[in-house]
Amino acid sequence: MTAQVLAPRALNRALLERQLLLGRVVMSPLDAIEHLVGMQAQEPTAPYYGLWTRLGGFLPEDLSGLIERREAVRMSLMRCTLHLVSARDAHRMRPPLQGVHVRGFTAGSPFAKRLGDVDIEAVVAAGRTLLDEEPRMPAALGRALQARWPDVDADVLGYAVRYLAPVIQLPPRGTSHLRPGGRAVLGTMAAWLGAEPDGDAAPDALVRRYLAAYGPATVADVAAWSGLTGVREILERMRDELRTFADDRGRELFDVPGAPLPDPETPAPVRLLPEFDTVLVAHADRRRVIPEARRAYVGANLGRPFVLLDGMVAGWWRTERSPDGLRLVVQLFEQLRASERAALEAEAAALLDFAAGESGPAREIAFERLDEAGPGLTGSADS
Repeated sequence: MTAQVLAPRALNRALLERQLLLGRVVMSPLDAIEHLVGMQAQEPTAPYYGLWTRLGGFLPEDLSGLIERREAVRMSLMRCTLHLVSARDAHRMRPPLQGVHVRGFTAGSPFAKRLGDVDIEAVVAAGRTLLDEEPRMPAALGRALQARWPDVDADVLGYAVRYLAPVIQLPPRGTSHLRPGGRAVLGTMAAWLGAEPDGDAAPDALVRRYLAAYGPATVADVAAWSGLTGVREILERMRDELRTFADDRGRELFDVPGAPLPDPETPAPVRLLPEFDTVLVAHADRRRVIPEARRAYVGANLGRPFVLLDGMVAGWWRTERSPDGLRLVVQLFEQLRASERAALEAEAAALLDFAAGESGPAREIAFERLDEAGPGLTGSADS
Protein backbone atom coordinates (compact mmCIF):
# COMPACT_ATOMS: atom_id res chain seq x y z
CA MET A 1 0.00 0.00 0.00
CA THR A 2 1.16 3.53 -0.79
CA ALA A 3 1.68 5.61 2.35
CA GLN A 4 -0.19 8.89 2.74
CA VAL A 5 2.13 11.78 1.94
CA LEU A 6 2.32 14.67 4.42
CA ALA A 7 3.69 17.92 3.00
CA PRO A 8 5.75 20.28 5.17
CA ARG A 9 2.71 22.46 5.92
CA ALA A 10 0.75 19.45 7.18
CA LEU A 11 3.69 18.51 9.39
CA ASN A 12 3.91 22.11 10.58
CA ARG A 13 0.31 22.17 11.73
CA ALA A 14 0.64 18.75 13.37
CA LEU A 15 3.68 19.97 15.29
CA LEU A 16 2.01 23.22 16.34
CA GLU A 17 -1.09 21.41 17.58
CA ARG A 18 0.90 18.89 19.60
CA GLN A 19 3.17 21.62 20.94
CA LEU A 20 0.17 23.62 22.19
CA LEU A 21 0.89 26.44 19.75
CA LEU A 22 -2.34 26.60 17.74
CA GLY A 23 -4.06 28.25 20.70
CA ARG A 24 -3.35 28.67 24.39
CA VAL A 25 -4.72 25.73 26.33
CA VAL A 26 -6.02 25.25 29.84
CA MET A 27 -3.53 22.85 31.41
CA SER A 28 -1.44 22.83 34.56
CA PRO A 29 2.24 23.72 34.05
CA LEU A 30 3.29 20.31 35.34
CA ASP A 31 0.99 18.50 32.91
CA ALA A 32 2.25 20.72 30.08
CA ILE A 33 5.90 19.98 30.89
CA GLU A 34 5.16 16.26 30.83
CA HIS A 35 3.08 16.58 27.65
CA LEU A 36 6.04 18.28 25.95
CA VAL A 37 8.40 15.55 27.23
CA GLY A 38 10.48 18.23 28.91
CA MET A 39 11.44 21.77 27.92
CA GLN A 40 14.82 23.10 26.84
CA ALA A 41 16.36 24.88 29.83
CA GLN A 42 19.90 25.93 28.92
CA GLU A 43 18.59 29.44 29.51
CA PRO A 44 17.01 29.24 32.99
CA THR A 45 14.27 31.74 32.12
CA ALA A 46 13.26 30.07 28.85
CA PRO A 47 10.67 27.59 30.23
CA TYR A 48 8.69 30.49 31.71
CA TYR A 49 8.25 32.08 28.29
CA GLY A 50 7.70 28.70 26.66
CA LEU A 51 4.81 27.99 29.04
CA TRP A 52 3.44 31.55 28.87
CA THR A 53 3.04 31.28 25.10
CA ARG A 54 1.30 27.90 25.38
CA LEU A 55 -0.94 28.10 28.47
CA GLY A 56 -3.86 30.34 29.22
CA GLY A 57 -3.55 32.20 32.52
CA PHE A 58 0.01 31.06 33.21
CA LEU A 59 1.75 32.87 36.07
CA PRO A 60 5.53 32.67 36.70
CA GLU A 61 4.99 31.60 40.31
CA ASP A 62 3.16 28.55 38.98
CA LEU A 63 6.48 27.24 37.67
CA SER A 64 8.82 28.60 40.33
CA GLY A 65 6.67 26.89 42.95
CA LEU A 66 7.02 23.54 41.18
CA ILE A 67 10.81 23.88 41.18
CA GLU A 68 11.01 25.00 44.79
CA ARG A 69 8.71 22.14 45.90
CA ARG A 70 10.90 19.64 43.95
CA GLU A 71 8.04 18.71 41.62
CA ALA A 72 10.06 19.89 38.59
CA VAL A 73 13.82 19.85 38.07
CA ARG A 74 16.48 21.03 35.61
CA MET A 75 18.87 18.29 34.52
CA SER A 76 20.77 16.92 31.55
CA LEU A 77 18.65 14.56 29.44
CA MET A 78 18.12 14.50 25.67
CA ARG A 79 21.30 15.16 23.68
CA CYS A 80 23.13 15.78 26.99
CA THR A 81 21.49 19.20 27.22
CA LEU A 82 19.65 20.79 30.13
CA HIS A 83 15.90 20.25 30.23
CA LEU A 84 13.15 21.11 32.66
CA VAL A 85 11.13 17.99 33.50
CA SER A 86 8.77 16.82 36.17
CA ALA A 87 10.32 14.91 39.06
CA ARG A 88 8.43 11.84 37.86
CA ASP A 89 9.93 12.18 34.38
CA ALA A 90 13.41 12.70 35.81
CA HIS A 91 13.15 9.19 37.25
CA ARG A 92 11.75 7.53 34.14
CA MET A 93 13.62 9.44 31.41
CA ARG A 94 17.20 9.32 32.71
CA PRO A 95 17.68 5.50 32.51
CA PRO A 96 17.02 5.17 28.75
CA LEU A 97 19.21 8.22 28.15
CA GLN A 98 22.14 7.12 30.30
CA GLY A 99 23.85 5.61 27.25
CA VAL A 100 23.53 8.97 25.49
CA HIS A 101 25.47 10.59 28.33
CA VAL A 102 28.13 7.88 28.36
CA ARG A 103 28.65 8.31 24.63
CA GLY A 104 28.52 12.09 24.97
CA PHE A 105 31.32 12.00 27.52
CA THR A 106 33.53 9.34 25.94
CA ALA A 107 33.11 10.24 22.26
CA GLY A 108 31.42 13.63 22.09
CA SER A 109 33.58 15.60 24.48
CA PRO A 110 37.34 16.11 25.02
CA PHE A 111 37.15 15.23 28.70
CA ALA A 112 37.41 11.43 28.66
CA LYS A 113 40.80 11.48 26.91
CA ARG A 114 42.10 14.01 29.42
CA LEU A 115 41.31 11.62 32.29
CA GLY A 116 44.08 9.31 31.09
CA ASP A 117 44.20 6.08 33.06
CA VAL A 118 42.02 7.34 35.89
CA ASP A 119 39.13 5.02 36.80
CA ILE A 120 36.05 6.89 35.55
CA GLU A 121 33.69 4.87 37.72
CA ALA A 122 35.70 5.79 40.80
CA VAL A 123 35.55 9.49 39.86
CA VAL A 124 31.79 9.38 39.36
CA ALA A 125 31.24 7.48 42.61
CA ALA A 126 33.36 9.98 44.52
CA GLY A 127 31.53 12.89 42.91
CA ARG A 128 28.14 11.47 43.81
CA THR A 129 29.28 11.03 47.40
CA LEU A 130 30.42 14.64 47.54
CA LEU A 131 27.14 15.93 46.11
CA ASP A 132 25.11 13.68 48.41
CA GLU A 133 26.92 15.29 51.35
CA GLU A 134 26.13 18.83 50.20
CA PRO A 135 25.26 20.71 47.01
CA ARG A 136 28.24 22.29 45.29
CA MET A 137 28.99 24.63 42.43
CA PRO A 138 30.65 22.89 39.46
CA ALA A 139 34.05 24.47 40.16
CA ALA A 140 33.90 23.46 43.83
CA LEU A 141 33.00 19.89 42.85
CA GLY A 142 36.00 19.73 40.52
CA ARG A 143 38.38 21.08 43.17
CA ALA A 144 37.13 18.58 45.76
CA LEU A 145 37.71 15.71 43.34
CA GLN A 146 41.15 17.04 42.47
CA ALA A 147 42.20 16.55 46.07
CA ARG A 148 42.03 12.80 45.32
CA TRP A 149 43.28 12.99 41.70
CA PRO A 150 45.74 15.93 41.81
CA ASP A 151 47.21 15.21 38.38
CA VAL A 152 43.88 15.64 36.57
CA ASP A 153 42.33 18.97 35.65
CA ALA A 154 39.52 19.88 38.05
CA ASP A 155 37.08 20.76 35.25
CA VAL A 156 37.63 17.38 33.61
CA LEU A 157 36.82 15.58 36.87
CA GLY A 158 33.73 17.69 37.40
CA TYR A 159 32.44 17.10 33.89
CA ALA A 160 32.84 13.35 34.32
CA VAL A 161 30.34 13.52 37.17
CA ARG A 162 28.01 15.95 35.39
CA TYR A 163 27.82 13.74 32.30
CA LEU A 164 27.67 10.32 33.90
CA ALA A 165 25.70 10.83 37.14
CA PRO A 166 22.04 11.96 37.39
CA VAL A 167 22.83 15.48 38.57
CA ILE A 168 20.26 18.25 39.07
CA GLN A 169 20.74 22.02 39.00
CA LEU A 170 19.16 23.20 42.23
CA PRO A 171 17.15 26.33 43.09
CA PRO A 172 17.32 29.27 43.21
CA ARG A 173 18.62 28.93 39.64
CA GLY A 174 15.66 28.68 37.30
CA THR A 175 13.10 30.08 39.75
CA SER A 176 12.50 33.44 38.06
CA HIS A 177 11.34 34.53 34.61
CA LEU A 178 13.29 37.78 34.98
CA ARG A 179 16.80 36.57 35.85
CA PRO A 180 18.70 33.24 35.93
CA GLY A 181 18.62 32.97 39.72
CA GLY A 182 22.28 32.77 40.65
CA ARG A 183 25.09 30.49 39.62
CA ALA A 184 24.54 26.79 39.02
CA VAL A 185 24.59 24.59 42.12
CA LEU A 186 24.58 20.83 41.68
CA GLY A 187 23.01 18.02 43.67
CA THR A 188 22.20 14.38 42.99
CA MET A 189 18.75 13.02 42.24
CA ALA A 190 19.07 10.75 45.24
CA ALA A 191 19.66 13.69 47.57
CA TRP A 192 17.20 16.13 45.99
CA LEU A 193 14.35 13.78 45.04
CA GLY A 194 14.93 11.06 47.61
CA ALA A 195 15.67 8.20 45.22
CA GLU A 196 17.83 7.13 42.32
CA PRO A 197 16.34 7.00 38.79
CA ASP A 198 13.99 4.04 38.67
CA GLY A 199 12.57 3.97 35.14
CA ASP A 200 12.80 1.29 32.46
CA ALA A 201 16.08 1.50 30.56
CA ALA A 202 14.33 0.49 27.32
CA PRO A 203 13.67 3.60 25.19
CA ASP A 204 10.33 2.51 23.69
CA ALA A 205 8.11 4.56 26.02
CA LEU A 206 10.29 7.63 25.54
CA VAL A 207 10.14 7.31 21.76
CA ARG A 208 6.37 6.85 21.87
CA ARG A 209 6.00 10.04 23.90
CA TYR A 210 8.23 11.91 21.47
CA LEU A 211 6.06 10.88 18.54
CA ALA A 212 2.92 11.98 20.39
CA ALA A 213 4.39 15.44 21.08
CA TYR A 214 6.51 16.01 17.93
CA GLY A 215 5.45 13.52 15.26
CA PRO A 216 4.99 12.33 12.65
CA ALA A 217 8.76 11.91 12.51
CA THR A 218 11.51 10.10 10.66
CA VAL A 219 14.18 7.87 12.17
CA ALA A 220 16.60 10.80 11.87
CA ASP A 221 14.17 13.11 13.67
CA VAL A 222 13.87 10.78 16.66
CA ALA A 223 17.65 10.43 16.82
CA ALA A 224 18.19 14.20 16.53
CA TRP A 225 15.83 14.93 19.41
CA SER A 226 16.96 12.18 21.77
CA GLY A 227 20.59 11.48 20.96
CA LEU A 228 19.77 7.76 20.97
CA THR A 229 21.50 5.29 18.66
CA GLY A 230 19.80 2.34 17.03
CA VAL A 231 16.59 4.30 16.48
CA ARG A 232 15.65 2.38 13.34
CA GLU A 233 15.73 -0.89 15.26
CA ILE A 234 13.64 0.66 18.05
CA LEU A 235 10.98 1.84 15.61
CA GLU A 236 10.96 -1.47 13.74
CA ARG A 237 10.33 -3.20 17.05
CA MET A 238 7.43 -0.83 17.68
CA ARG A 239 6.08 -0.83 14.11
CA ASP A 240 2.95 -2.89 14.84
CA GLU A 241 1.78 -0.30 17.39
CA LEU A 242 2.51 2.73 15.20
CA ARG A 243 1.06 4.27 12.04
CA THR A 244 3.22 5.41 9.15
CA PHE A 245 3.20 8.13 6.52
CA ALA A 246 5.67 9.53 3.99
CA ASP A 247 7.01 13.06 3.65
CA ASP A 248 7.36 14.98 0.40
CA ARG A 249 10.82 13.48 -0.12
CA GLY A 250 9.63 9.90 0.23
CA ARG A 251 10.99 9.32 3.75
CA GLU A 252 8.98 7.18 6.12
CA LEU A 253 7.31 8.98 9.02
CA PHE A 254 6.28 7.21 12.22
CA ASP A 255 3.45 8.30 14.49
CA VAL A 256 1.26 7.08 17.34
CA PRO A 257 -2.35 6.16 16.56
CA GLY A 258 -4.89 8.85 17.32
CA ALA A 259 -2.45 11.79 17.46
CA PRO A 260 -3.90 14.94 15.86
CA LEU A 261 -3.26 15.83 12.21
CA PRO A 262 -4.97 19.20 11.72
CA ASP A 263 -6.02 20.56 8.36
CA PRO A 264 -2.91 22.16 6.82
CA GLU A 265 -4.96 25.35 6.30
CA THR A 266 -5.71 25.71 10.02
CA PRO A 267 -4.82 29.29 11.04
CA ALA A 268 -1.69 29.56 13.21
CA PRO A 269 -1.49 32.46 15.65
CA VAL A 270 1.54 34.67 16.15
CA ARG A 271 3.82 33.25 18.82
CA LEU A 272 6.92 34.61 20.58
CA LEU A 273 9.04 31.70 21.73
CA PRO A 274 12.22 31.52 23.84
CA GLU A 275 15.71 30.56 22.77
CA PHE A 276 16.32 26.88 21.98
CA ASP A 277 12.62 26.02 22.25
CA THR A 278 12.24 22.40 21.19
CA VAL A 279 9.79 23.31 18.45
CA LEU A 280 12.98 24.33 16.62
CA VAL A 281 15.45 21.64 17.65
CA ALA A 282 13.36 18.46 17.88
CA HIS A 283 13.81 17.33 14.25
CA ALA A 284 16.64 16.60 11.87
CA ASP A 285 14.52 18.13 9.10
CA ARG A 286 13.56 21.55 10.42
CA ARG A 287 11.69 22.64 7.30
CA ARG A 288 8.43 22.17 9.14
CA VAL A 289 9.12 25.39 11.09
CA ILE A 290 12.06 27.08 9.32
CA PRO A 291 11.80 28.40 5.74
CA GLU A 292 14.13 26.41 3.52
CA ALA A 293 15.91 29.54 2.29
CA ARG A 294 16.79 30.52 5.86
CA ARG A 295 17.50 27.11 7.36
CA ALA A 296 21.25 27.63 7.77
CA TYR A 297 20.90 31.17 9.08
CA VAL A 298 18.26 30.26 11.66
CA GLY A 299 20.19 27.13 12.61
CA ALA A 300 23.19 29.29 13.46
CA ASN A 301 21.03 31.50 15.71
CA LEU A 302 19.07 29.04 17.83
CA GLY A 303 20.17 30.89 20.96
CA ARG A 304 17.88 33.82 20.17
CA PRO A 305 14.18 34.12 21.10
CA PHE A 306 12.19 33.84 17.88
CA VAL A 307 8.93 34.84 16.22
CA LEU A 308 6.48 32.43 14.57
CA LEU A 309 4.23 33.90 11.87
CA ASP A 310 1.86 31.47 10.18
CA GLY A 311 3.72 28.73 12.03
CA MET A 312 7.15 29.54 10.56
CA VAL A 313 10.19 31.34 11.97
CA ALA A 314 9.95 34.95 10.80
CA GLY A 315 12.60 36.66 12.94
CA TRP A 316 13.83 37.32 16.46
CA TRP A 317 12.74 39.29 19.51
CA ARG A 318 14.50 40.65 22.57
CA THR A 319 13.70 42.80 25.58
CA GLU A 320 15.68 45.82 26.71
CA ARG A 321 15.26 47.11 30.28
CA SER A 322 15.84 50.64 31.50
CA PRO A 323 14.87 52.56 34.66
CA ASP A 324 11.88 53.92 32.76
CA GLY A 325 10.44 50.60 31.64
CA LEU A 326 10.71 47.78 29.14
CA ARG A 327 11.24 47.80 25.38
CA LEU A 328 10.58 44.83 23.12
CA VAL A 329 12.45 44.82 19.83
CA VAL A 330 11.21 42.56 17.02
CA GLN A 331 13.54 41.88 14.09
CA LEU A 332 11.84 40.40 11.04
CA PHE A 333 12.97 38.86 7.76
CA GLU A 334 10.11 40.33 5.73
CA GLN A 335 7.81 43.31 5.82
CA LEU A 336 4.50 42.61 7.54
CA ARG A 337 0.99 42.94 6.22
CA ALA A 338 -1.23 45.18 8.33
CA SER A 339 -3.12 42.24 9.84
CA GLU A 340 0.13 40.48 10.75
CA ARG A 341 1.54 43.61 12.35
CA ALA A 342 -1.60 44.11 14.44
CA ALA A 343 -1.50 40.49 15.66
CA LEU A 344 2.21 40.71 16.45
CA GLU A 345 1.78 43.99 18.30
CA ALA A 346 -0.97 42.49 20.44
CA GLU A 347 1.15 39.45 21.31
CA ALA A 348 4.19 41.62 21.99
CA ALA A 349 2.18 43.87 24.30
CA ALA A 350 1.00 40.83 26.27
CA LEU A 351 4.58 39.55 26.53
CA LEU A 352 5.74 42.96 27.78
CA ASP A 353 3.20 42.79 30.58
CA PHE A 354 4.39 39.28 31.49
CA ALA A 355 8.07 40.24 31.37
CA ALA A 356 7.74 43.59 33.11
CA GLY A 357 8.56 42.58 36.68
CA GLU A 358 9.64 45.69 38.56
CA SER A 359 10.47 47.68 35.44
CA GLY A 360 9.09 51.18 35.15
CA PRO A 361 5.68 51.82 33.60
CA ALA A 362 6.92 52.66 30.09
CA ARG A 363 6.24 50.00 27.45
CA GLU A 364 7.54 50.21 23.89
CA ILE A 365 7.46 47.89 20.91
CA ALA A 366 9.96 48.49 18.11
CA PHE A 367 10.18 46.74 14.74
CA GLU A 368 13.40 46.35 12.78
CA ARG A 369 14.19 44.78 9.43
CA LEU A 370 16.66 41.95 10.01
CA ASP A 371 20.09 42.24 8.42
CA GLU A 372 20.78 38.63 7.53
CA ALA A 373 24.30 39.55 6.50
CA GLY A 374 25.08 40.61 10.07
CA PRO A 375 26.77 38.43 12.65
CA GLY A 376 24.82 35.54 14.14
CA LEU A 377 24.29 35.39 17.88
CA THR A 378 24.64 32.02 19.50
CA GLY A 379 25.33 30.60 22.94
CA SER A 380 23.57 30.01 26.22
CA ALA A 381 23.99 30.63 29.91
CA ASP A 382 24.42 26.96 30.82
CA SER A 383 26.01 23.91 29.29
